[in-house]
Amino acid sequence: MCWPWLSLGQTAPVWLPDLGNGSYKNPVLCADYSDPDVVRVGDDYYLTSSSFNSAPGLQILHSKDLVNWTIIGAAFTQQQPAARYDQPQHGNGVWAPAIRYHHKQFYIYYPDPDLGIFVTRARHPAGPWEPPILVKEARGWIDPCPLWDDDGQAYLVHGFAGSRAGFKSVLAVSRMSPDGLRLLGDEVLVFDGHDRHPTIEGPKFYKRHGYYYIFAPGGGVPTGWQVVLRSRNPFGPYEDKIVLAQGKTPINGPHQGAWVDTPDGREDWFLHFQDQGAYGRVVHLQPMIWKNDWPVIGLDPDGDGVGEPVLTHRKPALKPQPPAAPATSDEFNGNTLGLHWQWSANPQLGWAFPMGPQGMLRLYSVPLPTDYKNFWQLPNLLLQKLPAEQFTATAKLRFVPRFEGEKAGLVIMGLDYAHLSLTHRAGKLQLALSTCLNADKGTAEVSSPPLDVPADQPLYLRVVVRAGAKCQFSYSLNGQSFQPVGAEFQAREGKWIGAKMGLFCTRAGRTNDAGHLDADWWRVTP
Repeated sequence: MCWPWLSLGQTAPVWLPDLGNGSYKNPVLCADYSDPDVVRVGDDYYLTSSSFNSAPGLQILHSKDLVNWTIIGAAFTQQQPAARYDQPQHGNGVWAPAIRYHHKQFYIYYPDPDLGIFVTRARHPAGPWEPPILVKEARGWIDPCPLWDDDGQAYLVHGFAGSRAGFKSVLAVSRMSPDGLRLLGDEVLVFDGHDRHPTIEGPKFYKRHGYYYIFAPGGGVPTGWQVVLRSRNPFGPYEDKIVLAQGKTPINGPHQGAWVDTPDGREDWFLHFQDQGAYGRVVHLQPMIWKNDWPVIGLDPDGDGVGEPVLTHRKPALKPQPPAAPATSDEFNGNTLGLHWQWSANPQLGWAFPMGPQGMLRLYSVPLPTDYKNFWQLPNLLLQKLPAEQFTATAKLRFVPRFEGEKAGLVIMGLDYAHLSLTHRAGKLQLALSTCLNADKGTAEVSSPPLDVPADQPLYLRVVVRAGAKCQFSYSLNGQSFQPVGAEFQAREGKWIGAKMGLFCTRAGRTNDAGHLDADWWRVTP
């Protein structure tokens, strides 16, 4: 087996689903790619997922074998409308999207639960993507998915968010213009899940052998199951069947995802998420077969047509690919920010600058909001997903403050958060661990006693994440010997997302200049 990162001097991924022997282990994406959808175009597979308030948003992943995935782009850098998303909108923004390929164009339909359903298009999945078009202005319409039929007709299925629409657990279908840019007429209610499949949502629309299929999760995120509906008419009536459930496995809530096949049509596969709390919604790959025109997902040990998730399985019958995983480490040697980084809101000019040949990323200190309470309000957090159950993240940093109260460091962000930070105070550089519980409620941080550290040399900040998302922060003056700071911190999920990790640089006042944080590298290791 060839490990390509070794010849390039890169850090090996901390989670590799490819076992190197023709098999894989789940999850194939051990990170928070919530509500995944996948499309196959030729020999290539493309995945996108919910990005909520993070930007760049709608990250695009690519694979040749459904097991080894890399990030190749994002559908937008600035979420619209900018006036809204220039500030953090936790839990809002891009909910469950659908990606499709039609007439040599890629389409992504996504809902903003407060604004309506949008579509964006591109000739290449890595972009550029067109500015999004509002297909339907409607509060509470969520989880759209298109279907272009054999006769040229087009349809869109979607669900409803009870928090906005005032009702939920039903699915509706609308006619759509053939170009996919507008809806035609009223929507038709096609399924009510209240009795058998409460909280049914996340529908995906397909057609096979004359049947219209809607794949939709029921039962709620942590404990639900995968439902499939079928009908001879896109507007129903639909039969319903559970085709995937936890059964006797440890995989809770296996549902919401995408059916794809292999290029030769001989194999079918299903990618879905599993909620893992602070780690977010990780992505699993399941084998899928058809029996009596119903799919069976996973393995069916008792033959009742309801599959159970697999932990390991042979890989899809596709051309072998080199082991790969989405990037996590970063040497900051390029002229652009790595695709695995996202901001907490639309990035603004001047927050960060790659320094190219110098091999650094410079973050300038950004003023805190005038009504500042805690980091929940900060748009300039540079973050990425947690990439495995256990790992170590280390950053080599040099902080050059210019004003009293400037602060920079490493953060684990969620509803509860903690950061190991350097603060310029009374002409000294001080290091402290700060924690905040229930940050979304506006609570204040609590900090450890500060330690004086040298101000004229690089420092190494580290967090070790252990099983259960327990985090121990430490620092080093030489990159070899690390001293723990504070007690172990229990990471917690964010609003509809997993916890994230990354960097920040802030200042208390508004001045005509700013200090900065130079990140030499960020390395994630086992």
